[in-house]
Amino acid sequence: MVEKKPQKLKKRVATSYFTSTISITLILFLLGILTLVLVNAGRLSNYVKEKIGFTLVLHENTKEVEIARLQKVLNSTGFVKSTKYIDKEAAALELQEELGEDFMGFLGFNPLFSSIEIKLNANYTHPDSLAVLEKDLLEYPQIKEVYYQRNLVTVINDNVKKVSMFLLLFSVLMAFIFIALINNTIRISIYSQRFVINTMQLVGATRAFIRKPFIQKSMYFGILGSLISFLLIIGLLILYRNELNGVINVYDFKMMGILFFTICFLGLLISWGSTRLAVNKFLKLKFDELFY
Repeated sequence: MVEKKPQKLKKRVATSYFTSTISITLILFLLGILTLVLVNAGRLSNYVKEKIGFTLVLHENTKEVEIARLQKVLNSTGFVKSTKYIDKEAAALELQEELGEDFMGFLGFNPLFSSIEIKLNANYTHPDSLAVLEKDLLEYPQIKEVYYQRNLVTVINDNVKKVSMFLLLFSVLMAFIFIALINNTIRISIYSQRFVINTMQLVGATRAFIRKPFIQKSMYFGILGSLISFLLIIGLLILYRNELNGVINVYDFKMMGILFFTICFLGLLISWGSTRLAVNKFLKLKFDELFY
């Protein structure tokens, strides 16, 4: 019976540390996902904004050479991300597919014009910038009309601002919750060894000496949890890389480096701080208070 008690105690401690590691890993995984969203918040915003563009309706008698020259000039400007030329025949086929009927057979001619679809860089998608660009584009002799959805532009810009603010508040709240969860997890694991801490105090061990092994072990599990959570995130990104294409680049090593450093830093910092606070709490308790 005497030999079984230490074995049970060791098993409980091992189980406690294993549970702590799993909990830390899962929480750091969620923190990593949150960090990934924050790091890519600007890219996500730009991805949405760069869907905004102009349709440049060209004059009927515009020659192919002039269109090619205009497209080249537009591609060289700072506000254009990409251009696509659509001739009147292709535009008619596209409209025919949308309507589901041959409108040219009914009218007897093709009423559509050739056009150039341009996508703008995110910095030029503000309503004021779009108004200036519209005026400048109309000065080109090949362009008859400039069309874009003004209401949609306003809605997109307003929604991006709202989402950014919500994301900031949500991130602060989630970070606070995750830190609290890791802190409680570590405190529970140390609670099982409160009598060991008290015994070390009774034999004259200093507080720094008592804290050292707990902090070292906690930081070890913090690093282990950080590595596992980072690998889980990488696996998740690779699994859904096609769906995330254009939003998150799995092979962006700079971004992945920031993510890895952030997860490891948070894992070490939270583990160190939580362990130090938890051990200090039990160091201050008297022997009778350890039973409550």
